[in-house]
Amino acid sequence: MLISNAYAQAAASQDPTGGLMGLLPIILMFIVLWFLMIRPQMKKAKEHQKLVSELQKGDEVVTQGGMAGRISKVGENYVTIEIATLKDAPVEVQIQRQAVGALLPKGTLKNI
Repeated sequence: MLISNAYAQAAASQDPTGGLMGLLPIILMFIVLWFLMIRPQMKKAKEHQKLVSELQKGDEVVTQGGMAGRISKVGENYVTIEIATLKDAPVEVQIQRQAVGALLPKGTLKNI
């Protein structure tokens, strides 16, 4: 035998924390990721959900696809947006409520 059992056992039991210090960097990285990425994303999603739930007829909005228009009808899952007027008839598109990206201040569409 090259190494006696007593020396081998002493070398294996030198870490009194039981390997917890090896997990500490991973735990710290998770905490940093939580505060820098996950938490702000959850906050933004909550604000968007509030915006979508408060949509009303006449609001001026921009969709996530970039179309700007005025809401003409509001349904449970869909909204109808008037995006233009062609020969005195409105051009309307129906989109999902979740596709609304931002609420514009009143009168913004007149300036565009």
